[in-house]
This record gives sequence, C-alpha cells and structure tokens, in this order.
Amino acid sequence: MAQDAFPVDQLLDRVEQLLAHHIELQRAHALLAEQVGSLTGERDSLRSRLQAARARVDALIERLPSSEPSKDAL
Repeated sequence: MAQDAFPVDQLLDRVEQLLAHHIELQRAHALLAEQVGSLTGERDSLRSRLQAARARVDALIERLPSSEPSKDAL
C-alpha cells in the first residue's frame, strides 16, 4: 500500500505545481492585458497628434506663396 501512495503523492505535487503555474500565467496575462490597453490608448493619442500636426503643416503649405513667376515680374 505504501508503494501505491507514492505515485499519488507525486501526482498531487505535480497538480499543485501546475495550479501554481496556472495562477502565475493568469497574473501575467492580466498585466499584459493592462499594458495592451495602455499602449492602445497611447497609440491612439499619438495618431491624433500626428493628424493634427499634418493638418497644421498642410495649412502652412497652402499659405506659402506660389513658386510660379508672376506676370508682373516679366
């Protein structure tokens, strides 16, 4: 009977190890999900800032004088 208990003890130890590993993976997953949310917000903010900067540059380009010679210069 003592020999039968040994594999059960090993099995119990392995199940406890797997459970502990599962809990660690759940924590890591939660942290990664939080990071994804944060980075997604940061990315959206940067995209918005880039779009605004492009609009300002386009507006400045439109205000530049034309490079074509005017008829008065001829």
